[in-house]
Amino acid sequence: MGREQTAEELVAGFIRLLTVSREGDDAFTGRMQPDGIGRVFGGQVIAQALQAAQATAPDGLEAHSLHAYFLRGGKEGVDIDYATARDFDGRSFANRRVVASQTDEDGKPRPILNLTASFQRPEDGLAHDDVTMPDVTPPEDLRSDMETRHKLVESAGDKMSEAQRNLVLRPRPIDMRTVDRLHWMNSEPREPRAHSWFRTVAPLPSIEENPALHRAVIAYASDYTLLGTSALPHGLSWMRGELVGASLDHAIWFHRPARADEWLLYATDAPWSGGGRGFNRGRIFNRQGELVASVAQEGMMRRRKGA
Repeated sequence: MGREQTAEELVAGFIRLLTVSREGDDAFTGRMQPDGIGRVFGGQVIAQALQAAQATAPDGLEAHSLHAYFLRGGKEGVDIDYATARDFDGRSFANRRVVASQTDEDGKPRPILNLTASFQRPEDGLAHDDVTMPDVTPPEDLRSDMETRHKLVESAGDKMSEAQRNLVLRPRPIDMRTVDRLHWMNSEPREPRAHSWFRTVAPLPSIEENPALHRAVIAYASDYTLLGTSALPHGLSWMRGELVGASLDHAIWFHRPARADEWLLYATDAPWSGGGRGFNRGRIFNRQGELVASVAQEGMMRRRKGA
């Protein structure tokens, strides 16, 4: 068994994962997760597609929103190609469209995600905040979700396969600390609201040096916990094999700059589920209580037959 990676090594690998390689003026390649298993994490595809869009944006313009549709699940072990279209360049705003694809067994590209990102030149303007950060337990008083995962594996014993244990215990570059009970451990129906703190496990380059990277990390983390919020009223869990689910679309609005290596609170709620789908919303706050970003996602959510 190899040496366990340090926090700094995990984050360095994470930065490499989110740094797309330019293959042409508007073509990029996203690396595969080195220890990835099964289906590619949706947040990875969103973040890499955003990075491809940001790499072609006009100088001085910053991403303020993105809208993405998941077309099919991506496969681990295969690089992802990102084709970018420069649909609009204006004085104040610009727009980029990105198609993420993987090559199938026949050598044909299969689109797995479409993303559109909008960019704006920073400016002063009318401003207000009509949102209050939830009053929750601070991250310093919570244990890491990874500690909870270790306890879960210990209690599961032989009920978990080696592959399941490896997936649950895989080291992660983002430290998540859940205020409420983890949704995938929930067995009692409860209100569809959840709160988690997150940050990278080691420092990132400064936000002044690489603001695009901090936005990409926030985009990556925004896919955590979100779909699970709509499962809370039903007391069902993907981890226990009771649900089948997949993200269908994902939207983010970036309201103000924020460091992804400092604690951010992710407050999620799910006002509706039905027809095999669940609708989820998220608000991301910094430690000063300022709203950093807003998120929305709809996902396919079905009870597994026999569960």
